[in-house]
Amino acid sequence: MSFKLKILAATIGAASLLASTANATQYTIFDGIADGSAEFDSIVTATGETVTVDTWTSIGSGTTIDRGDYTIDRNNGGSISPTTYGTMSGQVIDISPSGGGSNPRTDPLDYIGSGVTLTFGTAVNAVGFEVGDWATCCFDPVTELFISFDGGAPIKVASADESSDGVFPRQTGTGTAYEIFVGAFDDSGDFNSVTFWGNGIGEYLVFGGEVRYALLGKGTLPPTTPAVPLPAAGFLMVGGLSALGLMRRRKAAKKAA
Repeated sequence: MSFKLKILAATIGAASLLASTANATQYTIFDGIADGSAEFDSIVTATGETVTVDTWTSIGSGTTIDRGDYTIDRNNGGSISPTTYGTMSGQVIDISPSGGGSNPRTDPLDYIGSGVTLTFGTAVNAVGFEVGDWATCCFDPVTELFISFDGGAPIKVASADESSDGVFPRQTGTGTAYEIFVGAFDDSGDFNSVTFWGNGIGEYLVFGGEVRYALLGKGTLPPTTPAVPLPAAGFLMVGGLSALGLMRRRKAAKKAA
């Protein structure tokens, strides 16, 4: 098969995949803990479903933590030693980013090993939680946070190129802190695992506090244009069309010569 035909085949396949998921919506939340949690709850209840909230108190330690509905594991298989951070709602886990890759950090999967995975006994497709001490340093040129459902394509839920991007009002009292809420929805299907990680090499990063989750009906989220990356199929289609355009321009240049 020629290079041109390979690109055409890839483009057609990508277009078919996108068409098959046209009624699905991905949506992300990045906000202060109070406002982000409230937005998460309102989105879930608007679909007629119920939010389950798990506040991390006395969660124990070890390589796997069992929370009843789900388990918690470090992606590198390491031990979990809960601690506290600021005014976050409950205990947290240190998941400070580490991994290979060079700057600019173009491949999120280079850093997934330092993250954490929640594995649910009953499927979910909406998850949110608290994150602390993010975006205090180490931008190079940005620091980002990602969520993946069932090992699928990373969904970017936050991006910062300066420290002010990660500052929000404290949960309690006055003033501000590096304490945020992030969440992701994908009503294209049902999922049993959710993985979360960051790529800000050199920064301290904690995860937990209070975890919120739900299972929404497929296609029940309102259509949006969310600030999340194109799925792999989208990149493939754009790449294929760009390559075809480049080939046409080269061919036209040759004729002109």
